[in-house]
Amino acid sequence: MSIWWSLHLRREAASVPLARRLLLGTMETAGVDPDVSYDLSVALSEACANAVEHGGRSAAHGGCSEAYRVTAYLDGEKCRIEVADSGPGFTAERAAPAPAHADAEAGRGLYLIRELADHVHIGNEPGLGGAVVSFDKILKWRKGAPLMAV
Repeated sequence: MSIWWSLHLRREAASVPLARRLLLGTMETAGVDPDVSYDLSVALSEACANAVEHGGRSAAHGGCSEAYRVTAYLDGEKCRIEVADSGPGFTAERAAPAPAHADAEAGRGLYLIRELADHVHIGNEPGLGGAVVSFDKILKWRKGAPLMAV
């Protein structure tokens, strides 16, 4: 069984819990193990928060983009999530940051995503500008899960 959905969200702080709740609800309904769902929801929250904070174009780059995109795929034994924005994209330094101190208020997002997911890709939208953060994780299922991969 495969499930996928895509959202176009406003770059507002209120969009972050909305995306997180949709992911958690989808995974609970499908029967994904709660620990895996939680890890992915935290990673998604971090990626969305980065898109909200950094994902718009400045006036010097053709105006301000007020939206970003979240796409989630549950396919077989894996969940893949992609968050894309239309901001300035990543520099090489931002795409591979040093781990932030555990008490830091900022700078932990990409590090947390890398720790919580099995595979992470951080880059820029080819030809369009903007950042793309995609990550996936092998799913574990609750016993008797209604949509468990066969």
